Amino acid sequence: MAEQHDLYDVTIIGGGPVGLFTAFYSGMREMKTKIIEYLPFLGGKVPYFYPEKIIRDVGGIPQKSGELFTEDLIKQAKTFNPTIVLKEQVVGITRLKNGHFQLTSRDGQVHNTKTVILATGYGILKSTKLELPEAPTYENDTLHYTIQRMASYQGKHVFISGGGNSAIDWANELEPIAKQVTLIHRKPTFRGMESNISKMKNSSVKIKQPYHIKSLHGERSKLSHITLQHADTKEIETLHIDNLIISHGFQIDLGSINDWGMEMENGSIKVDSTMSTSIPGIFAVGDIANYPNKLHLIAGGFNEGPIAVNAAKQFIDPEHTLSHLFSTNYEPFRKE
Repeated sequence: MAEQHDLYDVTIIGGGPVGLFTAFYSGMREMKTKIIEYLPFLGGKVPYFYPEKIIRDVGGIPQKSGELFTEDLIKQAKTFNPTIVLKEQVVGITRLKNGHFQLTSRDGQVHNTKTVILATGYGILKSTKLELPEAPTYENDTLHYTIQRMASYQGKHVFISGGGNSAIDWANELEPIAKQVTLIHRKPTFRGMESNISKMKNSSVKIKQPYHIKSLHGERSKLSHITLQHADTKEIETLHIDNLIISHGFQIDLGSINDWGMEMENGSIKVDSTMSTSIPGIFAVGDIANYPNKLHLIAGGFNEGPIAVNAAKQFIDPEHTLSHLFSTNYEPFRKE
């Protein structure tokens, strides 16, 4: 078993947007910081699932693609040179006699830290697959579970299956690019943001609801037709198709975190107003954190990260009174 002997003030598990901003703020607090990320790159699900999706719900950023947004976050997170560990999944945690924590990864690496901030999102995400026997035939060619490059849908008949924010967002984004976008939803109502639903309904996007996909047709890996069935009348309709995007959500796997002894609720970790879990010294931020009136936006997570960092610093040195810290009055920045 390999062991990294350096002791860190805080180890952030998860290198998505919230984890990255948390690392930046931890650096401003002059805490020795490490980020451990399961994926081989930083940014979490944003650059993987939504590189070209436009992000508009962060203050001061009118709009920016997921890819560019992630690049800026990584640059910001590296301001204070945190240690970054990629392709490691933390599976075990032990509290040592001196009160510090020892983290163990699946490949046997050991990390020592005074505090832990969990920024794992919903854990390991896997797209919910379309449950049709012929679906795998078309995957990664004309059937997709995420959109990497919107230009590839130029002039195509694109069908999107789903009724949540992601499906509606993609319908709006592809509407001016594709020849025709059709949204399929098995229920009579949508779950997305009201303004996005209104935008879609006032566009050229065709809406088929309540319908579900009954079967797919094509040659080799190329789709040519899709058969839909009405949920109530059972009416069958077969339509021409070039590409199918499935947006049925994700299967969530928190892995061993469920066994670490923290109080859980509805598949996430209960925290208090300081982002503290039920285990002193362990904090949680972002999607994995659960508390009343939580704001499920990236911007909400950006607020939680600094709160957790401040609480972690206070945990390490309870006798020290923290002063308010802003980038505008942070002395090294003022000298730039």
